[in-house]
Amino acid sequence: MSTTNTIVLRPRFKFHVKQDNDMLLKLFEDQKARQSNFVISRIDDHVFIRIPKDKQHFWSPQLHLEINKEFDKDGSIIYGLFGPNPTVWTMFMFFHFLVAGLFIAFGIWAYVNWSLGDNYAFQLFFTLFSVVIWFALYFGGRLGKKAGMNEMHQLHHFMRDTLRSEGIHAED
Repeated sequence: MSTTNTIVLRPRFKFHVKQDNDMLLKLFEDQKARQSNFVISRIDDHVFIRIPKDKQHFWSPQLHLEINKEFDKDGSIIYGLFGPNPTVWTMFMFFHFLVAGLFIAFGIWAYVNWSLGDNYAFQLFFTLFSVVIWFALYFGGRLGKKAGMNEMHQLHHFMRDTLRSEGIHAED
């Protein structure tokens, strides 16, 4: 589960297994009925593993697995993505785009006032303030990731233990 980029907010991983993807997908579907520590849902080749609602907090992550069949050789590729609840992620991205739009708008307004020889201190202040907000959003995301780190490990261990229960080991 290592990443080469230390500023990744949504860690990803990928590994190969020798088993067929349908067998792996069924394995996770079977786990849905056998345990209650995680909520498991499946849509086609995608498996979503979440923390139950009563144990979640604002920054609780989810694990999205995409289990694809390898066509050039026997086996499957499992792609994993840790991320926040999609609603939280959408809100977070909305704030980023809003701040980016304000940065551009106030930057243009400051430039126009500067080129016309008018006072542009107000516009420049809000242009620079939007950069501060960007940093606050970034560090807020980092703190959220850190708050959900224990749950990320729980999700990863559950996925690993589910695969190992059938003797499945990663090839990479």
